[in-house]
Amino acid sequence: MRQEDFAEFYAAYRDGCLRAVLATVGDRMLAEDLVAEAFARAWASWSKVSRHPAPQAWVVRTAYNTHVSWWRRRRREVRLDGHDASAVEADAGVDPKVLAALRRLPTRQRDVVVLRIFLDLDTQTTARALDIAPGTVTAHLSRAVASLREQLVTVDAQEDGR
Repeated sequence: MRQEDFAEFYAAYRDGCLRAVLATVGDRMLAEDLVAEAFARAWASWSKVSRHPAPQAWVVRTAYNTHVSWWRRRRREVRLDGHDASAVEADAGVDPKVLAALRRLPTRQRDVVVLRIFLDLDTQTTARALDIAPGTVTAHLSRAVASLREQLVTVDAQEDGR
C-alpha cells in the first residue's frame, strides 16, 4: 500500500466522483461530504480498493451507500420549514437541467448513467461494480438515455415556446 498511489488516484478521480454523486444527490455540500467520506474509507481499505476493477466506481458506490445510511437516519428527524432545501448547482460542470432529469430516473438507471457516462467505465466494469449482467447495463443505459432525451427535449421545447 503506497501513499503516493492513493494520492494519484485521489487527484485523478476526485472531480469525476464528485460530479457523479452530485448528479444523484443534487446538493453540492452533501455531495462533497459523501465523496470525502468515501475517499477516507478508500484510504482506510486502500490495499483492497486498489485491486478493485474500477476503484472510482467503488468510491461512488460507497458515497451512495453512505447517503442511504444518512437518509435513513435523517428521515426520523423533525424538519424545519425551508431550512433543509437543497439547490441544484451548475458549478459541478453539469447543466442543472441534466442533473434534475437524472434525479428523475429510477435508481439503477441513474447508477448506470453515472458509471458509464460520468466515470467513463466500460460495460463489463460497470456490470461488475453494480453486480448485474452486462446486458442489464446496456438495457438500463438505453432506457435512461431515451428518458433523458425525452425529458430534455420537452424542457427545451417548452422554453422555446413551442
